[in-house]
Amino acid sequence: MDWEAYQRLMRRACFVCELLAGNPDYPHHVVYRDRTAVTFLSRFPWWPGHLLVAPATHVEDVVAVDVAQYLAVQRVVHIAGRALVAEVDTERLYVLSLGSRQGNRHVHWHLVPLPPGVPYEQQQVTALAPERGYVDIPDQAQADLATRLRARIAMDPAAGS
Repeated sequence: MDWEAYQRLMRRACFVCELLAGNPDYPHHVVYRDRTAVTFLSRFPWWPGHLLVAPATHVEDVVAVDVAQYLAVQRVVHIAGRALVAEVDTERLYVLSLGSRQGNRHVHWHLVPLPPGVPYEQQQVTALAPERGYVDIPDQAQADLATRLRARIAMDPAAGS
């Protein structure tokens, strides 16, 4: 992975806000969007199925929002996570928030499905290590997965509440 190019891209602008604005320089396969949050497949997935969930408004600190907004976004994390593990073979679903005020400023949660069979020594933090790079998944495969995830979320009764 070209980390310098990635860091330039992430520091240039808020990638979530650019995605929400429809900027073609920040393309993602959106899986779900409502007034609270947006869910989309990672352009640089650590493992197949790697999703991100972010508030629909620009927020730079997890605790900078009121409890109701935080819980509304976590509801989307839960709904997206259920759809993801139903669609992608998963031993464990990792959910974590990363970012920095220096880049990737918009608060977001990574939902990363660890595939079954990964040796224990290669799980947890090691499974997410930057030196592993990212999985190169063909765009059509990402688009197909996004379609299947959208369908699962649409069938989830909690998604309509």
